[in-house]
Amino acid sequence: MNQNQLRNFSIIAHIDHGKSTLADKLILATGALEKRQMKEQVLDSMDLERERGITIKAQTVNLLYKSPKGGEYGFNMIDTPGHVDFTYEVSRSLAACEGVLLVVDATQGIQAQTIANLNLAMKHNLSIIPVINKVDLPSANPEAVKEQLEDVLQIEAHDAVLASAKEGIGIAELMEAIVERIPPPVGDADKPLKCLLFDAWYDSYRGVIVLIKVVEGSLAVGDSILLMATGRKFIIEELGVLTPLPKQVDSFKAGEVGYMIANIKELDQTKIGDTVTHVARPTDAPLPGYKEVKPMVFSGLYPISGDQYELLRDALKKLTLNDASVTYEAETSTALGFGFRCGFLGLLHMEIVRERLEREYNVELLTTAPTVVYKVITTSDEVILIDNPSKLKGIKNVDRMEEPYVRGTIIMPEEYIGTIMALTRDRRGIQTKMEYLAPGTVLFEYHLPFNEIVLDFYDRLKSSTKGYASFDYEFLDFRASNLVKLDVLLNGELVDALSLICHKDKVQYLGRDLAKKLKEQIPRQMYEVIIQAAVGTKVLARETIKALRKNVLAKCYGGDITRKRKLLEKQKAGKKKMKQVGKVEIPQEAFLAVLRTDGK
Repeated sequence: MNQNQLRNFSIIAHIDHGKSTLADKLILATGALEKRQMKEQVLDSMDLERERGITIKAQTVNLLYKSPKGGEYGFNMIDTPGHVDFTYEVSRSLAACEGVLLVVDATQGIQAQTIANLNLAMKHNLSIIPVINKVDLPSANPEAVKEQLEDVLQIEAHDAVLASAKEGIGIAELMEAIVERIPPPVGDADKPLKCLLFDAWYDSYRGVIVLIKVVEGSLAVGDSILLMATGRKFIIEELGVLTPLPKQVDSFKAGEVGYMIANIKELDQTKIGDTVTHVARPTDAPLPGYKEVKPMVFSGLYPISGDQYELLRDALKKLTLNDASVTYEAETSTALGFGFRCGFLGLLHMEIVRERLEREYNVELLTTAPTVVYKVITTSDEVILIDNPSKLKGIKNVDRMEEPYVRGTIIMPEEYIGTIMALTRDRRGIQTKMEYLAPGTVLFEYHLPFNEIVLDFYDRLKSSTKGYASFDYEFLDFRASNLVKLDVLLNGELVDALSLICHKDKVQYLGRDLAKKLKEQIPRQMYEVIIQAAVGTKVLARETIKALRKNVLAKCYGGDITRKRKLLEKQKAGKKKMKQVGKVEIPQEAFLAVLRTDGK
């Protein structure tokens, strides 16, 4: 297809504003799938996505649009996630586009993630088409949303497309707007080949399948290619586009997007953001690629059965190919054995990755309490980054500790101002901005310690505002804080997997809550189990799980008291011996109890 007839665009929005439904309607309107083949959220192929009703992975689809004004156009559309934890998926998708459809719910207006995604699109200098969705609902107020677009986002709203993806309203106008307002890709097909590798996944039969956008030059089946970051050479076996079903093609030219299979068997032979070029006629300089993503939340993943360690390692390799924002390194724990320390972008991201590992690769996992990265500065001004509280034990001469702060944006109805102020004050937040976006809608900006929001802040925010508040954050800097390490001991033995770092003002309450929760979750043993929460040698809280006891006096129907006492002493000695050799099994629920220390 002629380059002037190509349109590459992404759909971006806050979570649940109708991106996936809009993508369904565009697929149906262009005839890519017949009505009998359609299902809701057709691009959300994972069971997890369908169960939770959210998009986790950005999905690409090629559509052929025949304009009523004449001419055929090739649309390459990418449906992106809306949750803050999957922002990296959005940024990767935008690098393969020339424009975006910014979808805003006509009933809710602009939300926190709308602003964050728009900022990403503007950094890439993309054309923006505002789409006001759900205009068919009785509570829809498109005129108020237009005002917000102009006042808050500073984008022209007079030509915003009014649509209802569910009812199919405005779809024809939207497709014409894509043709007229999103520019075709630029790139010379005669120059040396330069392709952006922006996504990949592993197929057990075909090896690694990669998604590419041809920036310059052309590519054909049988060509010898070079992956510039890894220096590996391959011969292309198959090229194709996703419509959304795979459809083979013979070649790609500048501006086109599709998948490539080149007998890439090893997972570490590809790198997301790499540049693909020809072996015979390579390009002078690679594309800038992607900024290395920095994980915000760290947690240990351990196989419940030790013989699944190798399986977990292979599963993590395959998953990181598909989701480059996950990092991992091997670690060992005295309580849990061999496992991996993994980095995630947020708590939902961690939860999704864990579920994907268990479902897609059949690995039973035990997850430790999530933590963030802290900076430890020694008296000799050495800076040490720690992502695991147990690493703090080996560091000497600590001068101070610093914790990460984020800039949080909260948008909500004004009736919840008091509730949100109380919640953020409890989490040591510093208010930096308060602004009315529209009558009845308020924007707050806070500087918050990341450790305070990573566990249950989002849940508390949603429940205290009946689901109306939206939240987005970005990393700010590290700041000195009065931090201590809280340890958990079971029968005097340190359980390193349950250690956590917290602020000194909260450690007393946190220790008590944690000990109580563990008492509820750890099952009773044949011997007494003592749970202690301590900072260094100072015990802050103690709980005791009473031993299960057999009634050894049941067979005594009277007689001398010494006979009964002898049986009880014998039982007591047995319990003592058990306690010395026994090992307390800690269930997964006990580790999850560390997440919730708010008494709920």
